[in-house]
Amino acid sequence: MTWALVAACVIASVPAGLRWLRVAQREHYLPPSVSRFAIRWWGYGWANRILTVAAVVGVVGTMWSPWVGFLVPLAQVGPIGLRLKGRTSPIAWTARLKRVALVVGVLMILIYLGGGLTGSVFLVALGLFLMPAVVDLALVVLAPVEARLGNRWVEKASGKLKASGARVVAITGSFGKTTTKAYLAHLVDGSLRTVASPASFNNRMGLARAINEQLVPGTELFIAEMGTYGPGEIAEMCSWISPDVAAIVAIGPVHLERFRTEERIVEAKAEILDRASGGVIAVDHPLLRHLATQRSTDLDIITVSATGQQARVVVNRGRLVVDGREVGSVPAGTFEINLAVAVGIGLALGLDPEELTQRLADLPRPDHRQTLGVSEVGFSIIDDTYNSNPAGARAALDLLQREGSGGRKVVVTPGMVELGPLQTQENLAFAARAANIADVLVIVGATNRAALLEGSEKGGASVTVVASREEAVDWVKKSLGPGDTVLYENDLPDHYP
Repeated sequence: MTWALVAACVIASVPAGLRWLRVAQREHYLPPSVSRFAIRWWGYGWANRILTVAAVVGVVGTMWSPWVGFLVPLAQVGPIGLRLKGRTSPIAWTARLKRVALVVGVLMILIYLGGGLTGSVFLVALGLFLMPAVVDLALVVLAPVEARLGNRWVEKASGKLKASGARVVAITGSFGKTTTKAYLAHLVDGSLRTVASPASFNNRMGLARAINEQLVPGTELFIAEMGTYGPGEIAEMCSWISPDVAAIVAIGPVHLERFRTEERIVEAKAEILDRASGGVIAVDHPLLRHLATQRSTDLDIITVSATGQQARVVVNRGRLVVDGREVGSVPAGTFEINLAVAVGIGLALGLDPEELTQRLADLPRPDHRQTLGVSEVGFSIIDDTYNSNPAGARAALDLLQREGSGGRKVVVTPGMVELGPLQTQENLAFAARAANIADVLVIVGATNRAALLEGSEKGGASVTVVASREEAVDWVKKSLGPGDTVLYENDLPDHYP
Protein backbone atom coordinates (compact mmCIF):
# COMPACT_ATOMS: atom_id res chain seq x y z
CA MET A 1 0.00 0.00 0.00
CA THR A 2 2.77 2.45 0.94
CA TRP A 3 4.65 1.94 -2.32
CA ALA A 4 1.42 2.25 -4.32
CA LEU A 5 0.90 5.68 -2.73
CA VAL A 6 4.52 6.56 -3.45
CA ALA A 7 3.99 5.71 -7.13
CA ALA A 8 0.80 7.80 -7.26
CA CYS A 9 2.54 10.75 -5.62
CA VAL A 10 5.55 10.50 -7.97
CA ILE A 11 3.22 10.67 -10.97
CA ALA A 12 1.28 13.59 -9.47
CA SER A 13 4.54 15.41 -8.70
CA VAL A 14 5.21 16.01 -12.39
CA PRO A 15 2.31 18.42 -13.15
CA ALA A 16 2.53 19.89 -9.65
CA GLY A 17 6.24 20.49 -10.02
CA LEU A 18 5.82 22.19 -13.41
CA ARG A 19 3.26 24.58 -11.96
CA TRP A 20 5.32 25.60 -8.95
CA LEU A 21 8.60 25.81 -10.90
CA ARG A 22 6.92 28.25 -13.28
CA VAL A 23 5.79 30.36 -10.33
CA ALA A 24 9.33 30.30 -8.92
CA GLN A 25 10.72 31.54 -12.23
CA ARG A 26 8.12 34.29 -12.59
CA GLU A 27 8.81 35.44 -9.03
CA HIS A 28 12.55 35.78 -9.69
CA TYR A 29 13.45 32.66 -7.66
CA LEU A 30 12.75 34.47 -4.40
CA PRO A 31 11.55 32.32 -1.49
CA PRO A 32 8.93 32.09 -0.04
CA SER A 33 7.10 33.32 -3.15
CA VAL A 34 6.01 29.84 -4.23
CA SER A 35 4.37 29.05 -0.90
CA ARG A 36 2.67 32.44 -0.89
CA PHE A 37 1.22 31.86 -4.35
CA ALA A 38 0.19 28.31 -3.42
CA ILE A 39 -1.90 29.70 -0.58
CA ARG A 40 -3.50 32.18 -2.96
CA TRP A 41 -4.31 29.58 -5.58
CA TRP A 42 -5.62 26.85 -3.30
CA GLY A 43 -8.01 29.38 -1.79
CA TYR A 44 -9.21 30.70 -5.16
CA GLY A 45 -12.63 29.44 -6.26
CA TRP A 46 -14.90 26.80 -4.82
CA ALA A 47 -13.31 23.99 -6.86
CA ASN A 48 -9.82 24.69 -5.52
CA ARG A 49 -11.12 25.03 -1.98
CA ILE A 50 -12.77 21.61 -2.28
CA LEU A 51 -9.49 20.15 -3.59
CA THR A 52 -7.63 21.76 -0.68
CA VAL A 53 -9.99 20.18 1.84
CA ALA A 54 -9.57 16.83 0.09
CA ALA A 55 -5.78 17.11 0.26
CA VAL A 56 -5.83 18.04 3.96
CA VAL A 57 -8.16 15.13 4.68
CA GLY A 58 -5.80 12.93 2.66
CA VAL A 59 -2.77 13.91 4.74
CA VAL A 60 -4.45 13.75 8.14
CA GLY A 61 -6.51 10.67 7.25
CA THR A 62 -3.39 8.56 6.64
CA MET A 63 -3.07 8.27 10.39
CA TRP A 64 -6.19 6.07 10.34
CA SER A 65 -6.31 4.61 6.83
CA PRO A 66 -3.55 4.63 4.20
CA TRP A 67 -6.17 4.59 1.46
CA VAL A 68 -7.22 8.14 2.35
CA GLY A 69 -3.75 9.32 1.36
CA PHE A 70 -4.65 8.85 -2.32
CA LEU A 71 -6.74 12.01 -2.04
CA VAL A 72 -3.50 14.03 -2.07
CA PRO A 73 -2.27 12.97 -5.53
CA LEU A 74 -5.83 13.19 -6.84
CA ALA A 75 -6.00 16.81 -5.64
CA GLN A 76 -3.05 17.68 -7.87
CA VAL A 77 -5.44 18.18 -10.78
CA GLY A 78 -5.45 21.67 -9.23
CA PRO A 79 -5.00 24.42 -8.57
CA ILE A 80 -7.57 24.85 -11.31
CA GLY A 81 -6.70 27.94 -13.32
CA LEU A 82 -2.93 27.75 -12.77
CA ARG A 83 -1.78 26.38 -16.10
CA LEU A 84 1.12 24.00 -16.59
CA LYS A 85 2.70 25.83 -19.53
CA GLY A 86 1.31 29.29 -18.98
CA ARG A 87 -0.47 31.61 -21.34
CA THR A 88 1.14 35.00 -20.70
CA SER A 89 4.27 33.68 -19.00
CA PRO A 90 5.27 30.22 -20.27
CA ILE A 91 7.94 28.30 -18.44
CA ALA A 92 11.45 28.77 -19.87
CA TRP A 93 13.88 25.92 -19.28
CA THR A 94 16.93 27.99 -18.48
CA ALA A 95 20.02 26.50 -16.87
CA ARG A 96 18.95 28.00 -13.56
CA LEU A 97 15.47 26.49 -13.69
CA LYS A 98 16.96 23.10 -14.53
CA ARG A 99 19.13 23.32 -11.41
CA VAL A 100 16.08 24.18 -9.30
CA ALA A 101 14.12 21.31 -10.85
CA LEU A 102 16.99 18.89 -10.11
CA VAL A 103 17.18 19.89 -6.44
CA VAL A 104 13.40 19.74 -6.07
CA GLY A 105 13.43 16.30 -7.66
CA VAL A 106 16.14 15.07 -5.29
CA LEU A 107 14.30 16.43 -2.23
CA MET A 108 11.01 14.85 -3.28
CA ILE A 109 12.69 11.48 -3.98
CA LEU A 110 14.27 11.56 -0.51
CA ILE A 111 10.87 12.28 1.04
CA TYR A 112 9.19 9.49 -0.90
CA LEU A 113 11.99 7.00 -0.22
CA GLY A 114 11.97 7.90 3.44
CA GLY A 115 8.22 7.37 3.62
CA GLY A 116 8.35 4.17 1.59
CA LEU A 117 11.19 2.56 3.53
CA THR A 118 9.69 3.42 6.91
CA GLY A 119 6.14 2.63 5.87
CA SER A 120 5.03 6.19 6.67
CA VAL A 121 2.16 6.99 4.30
CA PHE A 122 1.75 10.22 6.27
CA LEU A 123 5.23 11.41 5.22
CA VAL A 124 4.60 10.49 1.59
CA ALA A 125 1.28 12.36 1.45
CA LEU A 126 2.64 15.33 3.41
CA GLY A 127 5.62 15.64 1.06
CA LEU A 128 3.41 16.06 -1.98
CA PHE A 129 1.04 18.38 -0.12
CA LEU A 130 3.97 20.65 0.83
CA MET A 131 5.61 20.62 -2.60
CA PRO A 132 5.49 24.46 -2.93
CA ALA A 133 7.48 24.68 0.32
CA VAL A 134 9.94 22.13 -1.08
CA VAL A 135 10.47 24.37 -4.13
CA ASP A 136 11.09 27.33 -1.80
CA LEU A 137 13.57 25.21 0.15
CA ALA A 138 15.40 24.38 -3.09
CA LEU A 139 15.64 28.11 -3.85
CA VAL A 140 17.19 28.73 -0.43
CA VAL A 141 19.67 25.87 -0.90
CA LEU A 142 20.67 27.09 -4.36
CA ALA A 143 20.97 30.81 -3.54
CA PRO A 144 24.70 30.73 -2.66
CA VAL A 145 25.38 28.45 -5.63
CA GLU A 146 23.65 30.87 -8.01
CA ALA A 147 25.60 33.77 -6.54
CA ARG A 148 28.90 31.96 -7.17
CA LEU A 149 27.89 30.96 -10.69
CA GLY A 150 27.12 34.57 -11.47
CA ASN A 151 30.42 35.86 -10.14
CA ARG A 152 32.36 35.29 -13.35
CA TRP A 153 29.88 37.39 -15.35
CA VAL A 154 29.90 40.07 -12.67
CA GLU A 155 33.71 40.13 -12.59
CA LYS A 156 33.84 40.38 -16.37
CA ALA A 157 31.32 43.25 -16.36
CA SER A 158 33.12 45.04 -13.55
CA GLY A 159 36.43 44.87 -15.41
CA LYS A 160 34.86 46.02 -18.66
CA LEU A 161 33.16 48.97 -16.96
CA LYS A 162 36.37 50.08 -15.26
CA ALA A 163 38.39 49.70 -18.46
CA SER A 164 35.91 51.84 -20.40
CA GLY A 165 36.47 54.82 -18.12
CA ALA A 166 32.77 55.63 -18.42
CA ARG A 167 31.10 57.61 -15.68
CA VAL A 168 28.23 55.83 -13.99
CA VAL A 169 24.77 57.00 -13.00
CA ALA A 170 22.70 54.67 -10.82
CA ILE A 171 18.95 55.20 -10.51
CA THR A 172 16.55 53.58 -8.07
CA GLY A 173 13.10 54.18 -6.63
CA SER A 174 9.85 52.39 -5.93
CA PHE A 175 8.66 53.41 -9.38
CA GLY A 176 9.69 55.71 -12.24
CA LYS A 177 13.18 54.26 -12.68
CA THR A 178 12.79 53.24 -16.32
CA THR A 179 11.17 56.51 -17.39
CA THR A 180 13.84 58.57 -15.61
CA LYS A 181 16.54 56.49 -17.29
CA ALA A 182 14.96 57.10 -20.71
CA TYR A 183 14.66 60.84 -20.07
CA LEU A 184 18.26 61.13 -18.89
CA ALA A 185 19.67 59.16 -21.84
CA HIS A 186 17.73 61.44 -24.19
CA LEU A 187 18.78 64.70 -22.50
CA VAL A 188 22.51 63.91 -22.38
CA ASP A 189 22.72 62.21 -25.77
CA GLY A 190 24.01 65.33 -27.45
CA SER A 191 26.77 65.79 -24.87
CA LEU A 192 27.91 62.32 -23.83
CA ARG A 193 28.14 58.97 -25.61
CA THR A 194 25.71 57.06 -23.46
CA VAL A 195 24.70 53.44 -22.86
CA ALA A 196 21.70 52.72 -20.64
CA SER A 197 20.73 49.35 -19.23
CA PRO A 198 17.86 48.07 -21.41
CA ALA A 199 14.23 47.58 -20.44
CA SER A 200 14.03 46.63 -16.77
CA PHE A 201 17.46 44.98 -16.48
CA ASN A 202 17.83 46.21 -12.93
CA ASN A 203 19.24 43.34 -10.87
CA ARG A 204 22.73 41.89 -10.45
CA MET A 205 22.73 39.55 -13.42
CA GLY A 206 20.69 41.84 -15.64
CA LEU A 207 23.17 44.68 -15.19
CA ALA A 208 26.15 42.37 -15.70
CA ARG A 209 24.59 41.20 -18.95
CA ALA A 210 23.88 44.79 -20.04
CA ILE A 211 27.50 45.81 -19.51
CA ASN A 212 28.98 42.69 -21.09
CA GLU A 213 26.76 42.87 -24.17
CA GLN A 214 26.23 46.58 -24.75
CA LEU A 215 29.10 48.64 -23.37
CA VAL A 216 31.31 49.66 -26.30
CA PRO A 217 34.66 51.45 -26.55
CA GLY A 218 34.21 55.19 -26.31
CA THR A 219 31.23 55.03 -23.97
CA GLU A 220 31.33 58.08 -21.71
CA LEU A 221 28.29 57.44 -19.53
CA PHE A 222 26.62 54.23 -18.34
CA ILE A 223 23.16 54.55 -16.80
CA ALA A 224 22.26 51.68 -14.48
CA GLU A 225 18.70 51.16 -13.27
CA MET A 226 18.76 49.36 -9.92
CA GLY A 227 15.85 47.57 -8.28
CA THR A 228 15.70 45.64 -5.04
CA TYR A 229 13.56 43.14 -3.18
CA GLY A 230 15.46 43.46 0.10
CA PRO A 231 18.29 45.11 2.03
CA GLY A 232 21.85 44.65 0.77
CA GLU A 233 20.94 44.02 -2.88
CA ILE A 234 21.66 47.56 -4.11
CA ALA A 235 24.77 47.80 -1.92
CA GLU A 236 26.12 44.65 -3.60
CA MET A 237 25.49 46.02 -7.09
CA CYS A 238 27.14 49.33 -6.19
CA SER A 239 30.22 47.45 -4.96
CA TRP A 240 31.12 46.69 -8.58
CA ILE A 241 29.09 49.36 -10.40
CA SER A 242 30.35 52.24 -8.32
CA PRO A 243 28.19 55.26 -9.25
CA ASP A 244 29.50 58.76 -9.75
CA VAL A 245 25.94 60.03 -9.36
CA ALA A 246 23.17 58.13 -7.57
CA ALA A 247 19.50 59.09 -7.77
CA ILE A 248 16.34 58.13 -5.89
CA VAL A 249 13.20 58.88 -7.92
CA ALA A 250 10.27 58.07 -5.66
CA ILE A 251 9.16 56.04 -2.67
CA GLY A 252 5.81 54.31 -2.42
CA PRO A 253 4.16 51.10 -1.24
CA VAL A 254 5.40 49.04 -4.22
CA HIS A 255 6.86 45.76 -2.85
CA LEU A 256 5.50 46.62 0.59
CA GLU A 257 4.48 42.96 0.75
CA ARG A 258 8.18 42.13 1.03
CA PHE A 259 9.50 45.15 2.94
CA ARG A 260 6.55 45.61 5.34
CA THR A 261 7.20 49.37 5.90
CA GLU A 262 8.11 52.34 3.70
CA GLU A 263 10.93 53.18 6.12
CA ARG A 264 12.58 49.87 5.28
CA ILE A 265 12.11 50.59 1.57
CA VAL A 266 13.93 53.92 2.00
CA GLU A 267 16.76 52.23 3.90
CA ALA A 268 17.24 49.69 1.10
CA LYS A 269 17.06 52.32 -1.67
CA ALA A 270 19.43 54.65 0.21
CA GLU A 271 22.24 52.10 -0.19
CA ILE A 272 22.68 53.56 -3.68
CA LEU A 273 24.16 56.73 -2.16
CA ASP A 274 26.87 55.11 -0.07
CA ARG A 275 29.56 54.86 -2.77
CA ALA A 276 28.48 57.81 -4.92
CA SER A 277 30.25 61.13 -5.34
CA GLY A 278 26.95 62.99 -5.65
CA GLY A 279 23.26 62.29 -5.21
CA VAL A 280 19.92 63.41 -6.60
CA ILE A 281 16.83 62.91 -4.45
CA ALA A 282 13.18 63.69 -5.21
CA VAL A 283 11.98 65.33 -2.00
CA ASP A 284 8.21 65.28 -2.52
CA HIS A 285 7.89 62.33 -0.12
CA PRO A 286 8.60 63.28 3.52
CA LEU A 287 10.86 60.25 4.05
CA LEU A 288 12.99 61.30 1.09
CA ARG A 289 13.07 64.92 2.30
CA HIS A 290 14.46 63.64 5.58
CA LEU A 291 16.97 61.43 3.75
CA ALA A 292 18.16 64.38 1.61
CA THR A 293 18.73 66.48 4.72
CA GLN A 294 20.49 63.63 6.47
CA ARG A 295 22.81 62.73 3.58
CA SER A 296 23.64 66.33 2.63
CA THR A 297 26.07 66.39 5.55
CA ASP A 298 28.40 63.92 3.82
CA LEU A 299 27.37 64.09 0.15
CA ASP A 300 26.61 66.75 -2.44
CA ILE A 301 22.84 66.30 -2.80
CA ILE A 302 20.75 67.92 -5.54
CA THR A 303 17.10 68.06 -4.48
CA VAL A 304 14.28 67.96 -7.03
CA SER A 305 10.51 68.30 -6.85
CA ALA A 306 7.36 68.11 -8.97
CA THR A 307 4.98 69.53 -6.35
CA GLY A 308 6.58 72.91 -5.67
CA GLN A 309 8.69 71.80 -2.71
CA GLN A 310 11.77 73.93 -2.20
CA ALA A 311 14.43 72.27 -4.36
CA ARG A 312 17.21 73.03 -6.81
CA VAL A 313 15.22 71.57 -9.70
CA VAL A 314 11.45 71.97 -9.89
CA VAL A 315 9.27 70.70 -12.72
CA ASN A 316 5.70 71.74 -12.08
CA ARG A 317 2.75 72.68 -14.30
CA GLY A 318 4.82 72.59 -17.44
CA ARG A 319 7.66 74.76 -16.15
CA LEU A 320 11.27 73.71 -15.56
CA VAL A 321 12.95 75.79 -12.88
CA VAL A 322 16.62 75.39 -11.94
CA ASP A 323 18.07 77.31 -8.97
CA GLY A 324 15.04 79.60 -8.94
CA ARG A 325 15.22 80.47 -12.66
CA GLU A 326 12.82 79.18 -15.28
CA VAL A 327 14.92 77.57 -18.01
CA GLY A 328 12.37 75.79 -20.16
CA SER A 329 8.83 74.61 -20.76
CA VAL A 330 7.85 70.98 -20.47
CA PRO A 331 5.74 69.13 -23.09
CA ALA A 332 2.28 68.02 -22.07
CA GLY A 333 2.15 64.44 -20.84
CA THR A 334 5.66 64.50 -19.35
CA PHE A 335 6.19 62.63 -16.09
CA GLU A 336 7.35 65.69 -14.20
CA ILE A 337 9.17 64.09 -11.27
CA ASN A 338 11.09 61.79 -13.61
CA LEU A 339 12.19 64.76 -15.71
CA ALA A 340 13.17 66.68 -12.58
CA VAL A 341 15.42 63.82 -11.47
CA ALA A 342 16.92 63.49 -14.95
CA VAL A 343 17.74 67.21 -15.04
CA GLY A 344 19.17 66.98 -11.52
CA ILE A 345 21.46 64.15 -12.64
CA GLY A 346 22.55 66.25 -15.61
CA LEU A 347 23.53 69.05 -13.25
CA ALA A 348 25.41 66.59 -11.02
CA LEU A 349 27.34 65.47 -14.11
CA GLY A 350 28.39 69.07 -14.69
CA LEU A 351 26.17 69.76 -17.71
CA ASP A 352 24.75 73.22 -18.30
CA PRO A 353 20.96 73.52 -17.92
CA GLU A 354 20.81 75.08 -21.39
CA GLU A 355 22.31 71.90 -22.89
CA LEU A 356 19.64 69.81 -21.21
CA THR A 357 16.69 71.97 -22.20
CA GLN A 358 17.58 71.82 -25.90
CA ARG A 359 16.12 68.29 -26.08
CA LEU A 360 12.97 68.80 -24.01
CA ALA A 361 10.61 69.06 -26.97
CA ASP A 362 10.87 65.42 -28.05
CA LEU A 363 11.19 63.53 -24.76
CA PRO A 364 10.61 59.79 -25.26
CA ARG A 365 7.79 57.91 -23.56
CA PRO A 366 8.66 54.36 -22.52
CA ASP A 367 6.31 51.70 -23.86
CA HIS A 368 3.24 50.74 -21.82
CA ARG A 369 3.52 53.73 -19.49
CA GLN A 370 0.51 55.92 -20.29
CA THR A 371 1.23 55.63 -24.01
CA LEU A 372 -1.54 56.80 -26.30
CA GLY A 373 -2.86 54.98 -29.35
CA VAL A 374 -5.91 54.45 -31.51
CA SER A 375 -7.50 51.09 -32.32
CA GLU A 376 -8.37 49.90 -35.82
CA VAL A 377 -12.01 50.80 -35.28
CA GLY A 378 -11.27 54.26 -33.91
CA PHE A 379 -11.46 54.19 -30.12
CA SER A 380 -8.55 55.68 -28.13
CA ILE A 381 -6.25 53.52 -26.03
CA ILE A 382 -4.22 54.54 -22.98
CA ASP A 383 -1.72 51.74 -22.35
CA ASP A 384 -0.51 51.85 -18.75
CA THR A 385 -0.01 48.12 -18.38
CA TYR A 386 3.51 48.39 -16.94
CA ASN A 387 2.34 50.50 -14.02
CA SER A 388 1.43 49.03 -10.65
CA ASN A 389 1.71 51.81 -8.10
CA PRO A 390 -0.98 54.04 -6.59
CA ALA A 391 0.55 57.36 -7.67
CA GLY A 392 0.90 56.23 -11.29
CA ALA A 393 -2.63 54.80 -11.29
CA ARG A 394 -4.05 58.12 -10.11
CA ALA A 395 -2.13 59.93 -12.85
CA ALA A 396 -3.48 57.49 -15.46
CA LEU A 397 -7.06 58.19 -14.32
CA ASP A 398 -6.36 61.92 -14.64
CA LEU A 399 -5.17 61.29 -18.20
CA LEU A 400 -8.32 59.28 -18.98
CA GLN A 401 -10.44 62.13 -17.66
CA ARG A 402 -8.65 64.61 -19.95
CA GLU A 403 -8.42 62.43 -23.05
CA GLY A 404 -11.83 60.81 -22.84
CA SER A 405 -13.96 63.90 -23.01
CA GLY A 406 -16.12 62.65 -25.90
CA GLY A 407 -17.56 59.14 -25.83
CA ARG A 408 -17.57 56.40 -23.24
CA LYS A 409 -14.61 55.93 -20.90
CA VAL A 410 -13.57 52.44 -19.82
CA VAL A 411 -10.98 51.26 -17.28
CA VAL A 412 -9.63 47.71 -17.60
CA THR A 413 -7.60 46.57 -14.60
CA PRO A 414 -6.63 43.63 -12.38
CA GLY A 415 -5.74 46.14 -9.67
CA MET A 416 -2.39 46.59 -7.96
CA VAL A 417 -0.31 43.93 -6.22
CA GLU A 418 2.62 43.59 -3.79
CA LEU A 419 1.29 46.46 -1.66
CA GLY A 420 1.25 44.37 1.52
CA PRO A 421 -1.21 45.59 4.17
CA LEU A 422 -2.19 48.53 1.94
CA GLN A 423 -3.25 46.44 -1.04
CA THR A 424 -6.95 46.26 -0.23
CA GLN A 425 -7.09 49.91 0.79
CA GLU A 426 -5.31 51.16 -2.33
CA ASN A 427 -7.43 49.06 -4.68
CA LEU A 428 -10.61 50.24 -2.95
CA ALA A 429 -9.54 53.86 -3.43
CA PHE A 430 -8.51 53.29 -7.05
CA ALA A 431 -11.79 51.57 -7.96
CA ALA A 432 -13.84 54.30 -6.27
CA ARG A 433 -12.09 57.00 -8.27
CA ALA A 434 -12.19 54.99 -11.49
CA ALA A 435 -15.92 54.43 -11.07
CA ASN A 436 -16.44 58.19 -10.76
CA ILE A 437 -14.43 58.96 -13.90
CA ALA A 438 -15.20 56.02 -16.21
CA ASP A 439 -18.49 54.76 -17.55
CA VAL A 440 -17.42 51.12 -17.28
CA LEU A 441 -14.94 49.39 -14.98
CA VAL A 442 -13.74 46.01 -16.28
CA ILE A 443 -12.22 43.94 -13.47
CA VAL A 444 -9.74 41.31 -14.61
CA GLY A 445 -9.04 38.15 -12.61
CA ALA A 446 -9.65 37.37 -8.97
CA THR A 447 -6.57 38.72 -7.19
CA ASN A 448 -8.14 42.08 -6.29
CA ARG A 449 -11.70 41.42 -7.37
CA ALA A 450 -13.33 41.84 -3.96
CA ALA A 451 -11.63 45.17 -3.23
CA LEU A 452 -12.29 46.53 -6.73
CA LEU A 453 -15.96 45.53 -6.59
CA GLU A 454 -16.39 47.14 -3.20
CA GLY A 455 -14.64 50.32 -4.26
CA SER A 456 -16.65 50.58 -7.48
CA GLU A 457 -19.85 50.86 -5.44
CA LYS A 458 -18.81 54.42 -4.55
CA GLY A 459 -19.08 55.55 -8.18
CA GLY A 460 -21.54 55.47 -11.02
CA ALA A 461 -19.73 53.19 -13.46
CA SER A 462 -21.18 49.87 -14.53
CA VAL A 463 -18.94 46.90 -13.71
CA THR A 464 -17.95 43.93 -15.85
CA VAL A 465 -15.91 41.04 -14.44
CA VAL A 466 -13.75 38.85 -16.69
CA ALA A 467 -11.33 36.03 -15.96
CA SER A 468 -8.38 37.17 -18.10
CA ARG A 469 -6.93 40.11 -19.98
CA GLU A 470 -7.72 38.34 -23.26
CA GLU A 471 -11.42 38.31 -22.33
CA ALA A 472 -11.18 41.98 -21.39
CA VAL A 473 -9.61 42.89 -24.72
CA ASP A 474 -12.34 40.96 -26.56
CA TRP A 475 -15.00 42.82 -24.56
CA VAL A 476 -13.41 46.17 -25.39
CA LYS A 477 -13.19 45.40 -29.13
CA LYS A 478 -16.85 44.36 -29.24
CA SER A 479 -18.14 47.20 -27.07
CA LEU A 480 -16.25 50.38 -28.02
CA GLY A 481 -16.20 52.51 -31.12
CA PRO A 482 -14.98 55.88 -32.44
CA GLY A 483 -14.85 58.56 -29.75
CA ASP A 484 -14.59 56.08 -26.86
CA THR A 485 -11.46 55.71 -24.70
CA VAL A 486 -10.09 52.71 -22.80
CA LEU A 487 -7.42 52.78 -20.11
CA TYR A 488 -5.56 49.51 -19.59
CA GLU A 489 -4.25 49.99 -16.07
CA ASN A 490 -1.66 47.41 -15.02
CA ASP A 491 -1.45 43.83 -16.20
CA LEU A 492 -0.71 40.66 -14.28
CA PRO A 493 0.89 37.50 -15.67
CA ASP A 494 -1.24 34.39 -15.46
CA HIS A 495 0.51 32.93 -12.43
CA TYR A 496 -1.77 35.31 -10.52
CA PRO A 497 -5.36 34.09 -10.00
